[in-house]
Amino acid sequence: MQLLFESLFNGVAIGSVLLMAALGLAIVFGLMGVINLAHGELIMLGAYTTYVVQLIFKLPALQPVYNAYVLVALPLAFIVSGVVGILLERTVIRRLYGNPLETLLATWGVSLILQQFVRSVPLAHAAGLILALVLGFGLPVVLPQRLFDGAKARFVRAGSWAVSALAGVLLAGGLASQISRIARATSRNVDVTAPKWMRGGMEWMDITFPVPRLVIIVITIVAVVGVTWFLNRSVWGMRIRAVTQNRAMSDCLGIPTQTVDVLTFGIGSGLAGVAGVAVSLLGSVGPNVGGSYIVGCFMVVVLGGVGNLLGTVLASFAIGWLTDLIGAGRLLTMWPDMPSPLAAAVEFFATTSMAQVMVFALIVVFLQFRPAGLFPQKGRMVEA
Repeated sequence: MQLLFESLFNGVAIGSVLLMAALGLAIVFGLMGVINLAHGELIMLGAYTTYVVQLIFKLPALQPVYNAYVLVALPLAFIVSGVVGILLERTVIRRLYGNPLETLLATWGVSLILQQFVRSVPLAHAAGLILALVLGFGLPVVLPQRLFDGAKARFVRAGSWAVSALAGVLLAGGLASQISRIARATSRNVDVTAPKWMRGGMEWMDITFPVPRLVIIVITIVAVVGVTWFLNRSVWGMRIRAVTQNRAMSDCLGIPTQTVDVLTFGIGSGLAGVAGVAVSLLGSVGPNVGGSYIVGCFMVVVLGGVGNLLGTVLASFAIGWLTDLIGAGRLLTMWPDMPSPLAAAVEFFATTSMAQVMVFALIVVFLQFRPAGLFPQKGRMVEA
């Protein structure tokens, strides 16, 4: 029983990381019908945001509150990845709705651009650019709307972007001068050190529960509950669901469909950034860190049923549990009398990478009999 309980916890822990990575994709792919191959790079941006926030909190003025940097990194990672996602939607995706092949190729190109961007541009300059984008898109939202009416609107918008660019330059210069490691950090992998309260483990029933994985599970629960509430209870969530079901009718009813597109893509991308915070706490952060999750994310979304959050949750935990059961060799321990041929096969797949191959193969077989996933749900059919 203890071994089974430990296996279930490890499966939930693995599934939580996968669920965090797939939750944003479930919104973008499931509700908007957009195959975003740059989703992994949005996870990467969230991970690098965590690293930059950690370095900032190591400055002498912030060292007394260093252990709280993760709490600051979570909303910042959401904002950074969300803004990049909004920029991607407004410049690339918006013109490609209803063209899945072109969308796939375009987002794949964006993913390569973002990887090379991280390799080539110092993180201090990248942080300044991100701040300029955040302010550039955010100032028109927070400023009084009357400033953007009439003939002066063009000058106000130009002024807001000029202020945003200046703020970005000042931030980049300040970070580069105060934290020399940011100025040098480009293509090499970096490590995020967990704060003291996230180190070690908790003992219960002779089982050690690593605190970082417990924190990730809590973050995942909060994210799932928040997304569920937003989509089902909030006004904008109802508008998103309306546009998903019938875009033309929603447009006729006065729902701003383009604003809904931006909001949906921004939320999905922001959740990818939050997943990046979780990923950064588990290992090194590099330009390719998001690529290792993108296939698993699509598998989770397709297996659970496109656009169905409950299916996404169940699929994540099922994949996580099977990966631990096979990859850690627990199946052999639980079933010591396993027939020799079967035991040899299980032992062959008793590594993390081979276990993922086996799990994905099982998913492919499952989809042959149920191609719509566990909980079929109609996603948005984008009109030409």
